[in-house]
Amino acid sequence: MAATTPAQCDELFARYLNAGNVEGVVSLYEPRASLVMETASPAQGTEAIRAAITQFAALRPTLTMNVVRVVRAGDDLAVLYNDWRLSGTRPDGSRLEDSGKAIEIVRRQPDGSWRFAIDDPRARG
Repeated sequence: MAATTPAQCDELFARYLNAGNVEGVVSLYEPRASLVMETASPAQGTEAIRAAITQFAALRPTLTMNVVRVVRAGDDLAVLYNDWRLSGTRPDGSRLEDSGKAIEIVRRQPDGSWRFAIDDPRARG
């Protein structure tokens, strides 16, 4: 399923990640998109984003997204302000609780769907 509105990018991200659907999450990004990583350089492009999302999915997370603001620039570009929470299980079995305040730039694609161009999960934190 493709996002039909800017905010639906976050809705689908959470749905796919919570289901462990890495390919579903990756499909929400443009081929040359950037995902800002907390402890590393940004993941740029499909393969790097797939590797990063695979690590998140391994936590068996429960992710909730709360889009608090959408700012559009014309018909095909938008900025999302998203407050998120994640709980999961680390590889050693300990619990993980995390949250952040993201800024995400999404762009309408030629087929009318929306995808992430830049995703910074901690931009406002």
